[in-house]
Amino acid sequence: MKKIEAIIQPFKLDDVKEALKGIGIDGITISEVRGHGRQKGHKEVYRGMEYQVDLLPKIKIETVIPDSRLDEVTRTISAAARTGRIGDGKIFIYDVQDAIRIRNDDSGEAAL
Repeated sequence: MKKIEAIIQPFKLDDVKEALKGIGIDGITISEVRGHGRQKGHKEVYRGMEYQVDLLPKIKIETVIPDSRLDEVTRTISAAARTGRIGDGKIFIYDVQDAIRIRNDDSGEAAL
């Protein structure tokens, strides 16, 4: 099993959710996070004063999938989240040793 964490632009959330739903991925966790990559934030003017905004709002999507679906899911997320501009985000992939459904103790891929 693999855990996928995708950091994306907030306005792309609905596109990514619909794309994942379209390929049958229902179990996702979404968090509002803040951070920056190479773009290092930007400057804003508020009441005549200039401020450096270095932690930008982002969305983190997490899902655990069977190994066999890894390429399909990462391609789907990437295509749905892409704008072609700096700050589109990143996808991180982790190995998952096991998963256990609390309700009935199903484990492994059966718990997904």
